[in-house]
Amino acid sequence: MITVQGLTRRFGARAAIEDLHFSLERGEVVGFLGPNGAGKSTTMRILAGYLPATSGSALVAGFDVLRQSLEVRRRIGYLPESVPLYAEHRVEEMMWFQARLHGMRRSEARTRIPAVLERAGIVDRSRAIIGGLSRGQRQRVGIAVALLPNPEVLILDEPTSGLDPLQRLEMRSLLAELGRDHTVLLSSHILPEIEAVCPRVIVLNRGKIAADGTKETLLGQLGGESRVRLEALVGPDVALALRLLKSIRGVGEIRDLGKQGIHHVFELPCREDLREDVGALAASRGWALRELTWQRPSLEQLFAKIALDMPHELPAAQPLASALAQAPTGSTAGEKLLVQLSPQPNAAPSVPAPPRTLYSLNPFDGGASRDLSKPKVVDPAPQPPREPGA
Repeated sequence: MITVQGLTRRFGARAAIEDLHFSLERGEVVGFLGPNGAGKSTTMRILAGYLPATSGSALVAGFDVLRQSLEVRRRIGYLPESVPLYAEHRVEEMMWFQARLHGMRRSEARTRIPAVLERAGIVDRSRAIIGGLSRGQRQRVGIAVALLPNPEVLILDEPTSGLDPLQRLEMRSLLAELGRDHTVLLSSHILPEIEAVCPRVIVLNRGKIAADGTKETLLGQLGGESRVRLEALVGPDVALALRLLKSIRGVGEIRDLGKQGIHHVFELPCREDLREDVGALAASRGWALRELTWQRPSLEQLFAKIALDMPHELPAAQPLASALAQAPTGSTAGEKLLVQLSPQPNAAPSVPAPPRTLYSLNPFDGGASRDLSKPKVVDPAPQPPREPGA
């Protein structure tokens, strides 16, 4: 349904995206992830026909987005990050205007408009002025506009932006439902929503595809580790417990985390959920369990592994770190911060700011006695008097 080959877009010497290759099949719901500036919105604008590519090709439903732009636009519903709505229109007026742009017959629009407003959860505000709606409600109107022509492909750029937690849950259900009838490509910074809705994700970083596949595929590509965590009362022979746990098929090198209270803590790296095997061993040995959980890397952790492959400390943070290190032992965080912010004894005295001049055409600003064609001298804010010896 969507085929991208060698897609590149340059702005001057900078490449926003470079040599992208991916495809979406009919009915797929794919999440588009990446840090700010990674090229997500640029790619979506190219697919929607809003922006030409520098090189490469993109096909939607078999039509080239550059040479057959009108055919592509008939088959897509596009929700940009900033929803383009007329603030002075009522919601239903906006929908009728969009219906005319799509060339819909009045009888079709009369049926279709209430249906998409209901599906987007905004039908109760159909008579409201768009400029008076909240951001989340405007987002819903934008989704209704994208759904209006019943497109084969939906391209949604941050569809949950501005929605409250309850509305996000409703939108998550809507996006899952849309995947049954449409091919959906959506971007979002709310990673748990992508994880819940999209079986497959494409991760962009610095304009290139850093990862593409299901969560299980990404775990294999990025080296994510699943593990079983066991807290149990195993008795005095901990070495025996370790040998028994290592005998379970699929368990890697066990981490012995020592005791928490009377219970012993183990972490068992494994690729699949082995809680049933560990639980059966515990039952046979009479171990009293406090915790037996399977922990898998979240999509946020995988995303951070790709997107945050850069130094975490900025040079500007070094002076503050040095000040905190030199603060007296036992100082609170606030006291340590004051060490950094307080003037040093040997610091050079501050130089008073010179007077400023500006042109003021306000006739009430001494205009009766002042030549408005000449600049007015404005003294800087008075400095507090310095204490003796400071």
